[in-house]
Parts: sequence; structure tokens; C-alpha cells
Amino acid sequence: MQVRADIIGAMTEDLDARLWRLQASEDADELIELGCDLADAGRQTDAEWCFRRAAALGDATGYYDLGNSLAAQQRWTEAAEAYEVALAGGEPDAWRNLGLVLEQLGDLAGAMAAYRGAAEVGDTEGGLQLAFLLREQGEREEALAVAEELAAAGDAEADAVAACWQWCATLDPALEPRLRTGAGHFPAARADLAALLLQTGREREARAVLERGAKLGEQVAWLPLGNLYREQLGDDEAAEEAYRAGIQAGDVYCHHNLGVLLADRGDLTGAAEEFERGAAAGDQLAAAALELLQER
Repeated sequence: MQVRADIIGAMTEDLDARLWRLQASEDADELIELGCDLADAGRQTDAEWCFRRAAALGDATGYYDLGNSLAAQQRWTEAAEAYEVALAGGEPDAWRNLGLVLEQLGDLAGAMAAYRGAAEVGDTEGGLQLAFLLREQGEREEALAVAEELAAAGDAEADAVAACWQWCATLDPALEPRLRTGAGHFPAARADLAALLLQTGREREARAVLERGAKLGEQVAWLPLGNLYREQLGDDEAAEEAYRAGIQAGDVYCHHNLGVLLADRGDLTGAAEEFERGAAAGDQLAAAALELLQER
């Protein structure tokens, strides 16, 4: 422990020495490098100073990194302004981050425009953000078209996303090869592959697929795994463990299924608590189940 503390102390001293040395520097590259190191160390205020100094020297990358530092501090409006200056200065990487910040500000139209800008300069992650945002807004066909276009350009994650969306719409078993390939790129593809395997009578393989996802820490694996344990195998103890693991991983929909399991077991107090937690997180099924339970 003492060795680690000594290393951290030396790193802090080095950062402070560099920061002091560059107080009057006009070397934008050196300022940006130090700013990135400070940001990695969690020293966003000092990082911001470095990036502002580089930006003042007319460096577009300085404005981009300044936007990142401001966004890390949740200063969304200032971050958006910095990204816009970076874009005007010829820094195309700012498109995607501008979109993320505009989403935080509630400017969805602006976010979509920024993501389109990212896609146009070859940023497939930005293009996927556009697809996800379109889908969230109910524009499912357009979202799928964007994902398919990115997939056609060779992006494996986009192909996995498109395959998942097609599966949800069609339940077409012919999507199996794409879902298998996509499982390593997009966790939902693994869960959808398991659903396809169950649909086609391959319960054992479906279980193995979901358990693999759970071991990899994929949040979306826990709910269908719990359902499989309960509905296919009749193992309520394993199902409860899966639902609770899903809740721990952040899947709020597991509250409803756990509540149903507890209610069936006769634990109405525990069921009501789970339904309340799910309802508070926005799950309408949990809210409806709670209402029914309270009417008993």
C-alpha cells in the first residue's frame, strides 16, 4: 500500500510541476497533453485551465478537449459552445460529443443534426447514436434504415443492432446467423439469440447463451435468464437469484418479475416492495401489478 501511495504522490507532484512550468506556455500541444493527463487524474478544473489556454492560442483540438472537460463537469451549455467552436475550426470529432451534450440540454433536433454530422464524417458511433435517438422518438423505420446503412458500410455493432431490431419486429429465425455474430458486439443480440433458440426448441443452448452473457456482466441477460429458470426449468430459487442480480446490475424491469415470484410464493409484503421499486423506476407493468395487489 505504501508503494502505491508513493507512486500516486510522485504522479501528483509531476502534474503540479508541469502545470507550474506551463503557466505562461504558448505550446498548445504540450498544454493539451497535460490537460488530458490532469483530466485522467480527475483534476477537471486544472484540465479546463490547460484546454482554455490551448484554445486561446487558436487550437481547435483545445476547444474540443475543453468541451469534454466542461461536459465532465455537467456544464452542458458551455460544453456545447466549445464543441461548436471546435467544429468551426475543423475538428470533426466534436460532432458526436456535441450531440450527447445537446441531448442533455433537451435539444433533440439539434442532437440529431449533430449525430448526422458525425455520420457524414465517418463516425459510426455517432451514426449509431442517431439511430438510437430516432428509435427512442418512435421513428423505428428510419432508425433501422440508419443502422442498416452503417452495417452495409462494414460496422459490426450496427449490424448487431439492426439484427436485434429486425428480430423484435419479425421474430424471423433466419436472423440467427446475424444474432450469433452480433452477440460479441451488442449485448442485446445475445439475449435475442437466446429468445430465438427457445422459440426453436433449443432450451439447453438458450440457457448456455444467457449464462454466458450473465458471466460477462451483460445487464440484459439477467431478466430472460430468470424467466428461463422459472418458466422452463421450474427453478424458482435460481430465478430469484437471477432477478436480484439483474436488479443489482441496474435492470429495473426485474423488480416486476421478482415481485410476481414472491407473490406466487405468498410473500405479499415482499412482492409489494418490489412492485413499488419497479413503479418508482418507471415500469408500468410493476405499477399495474402493485395496483392489483393493493385491490386484494
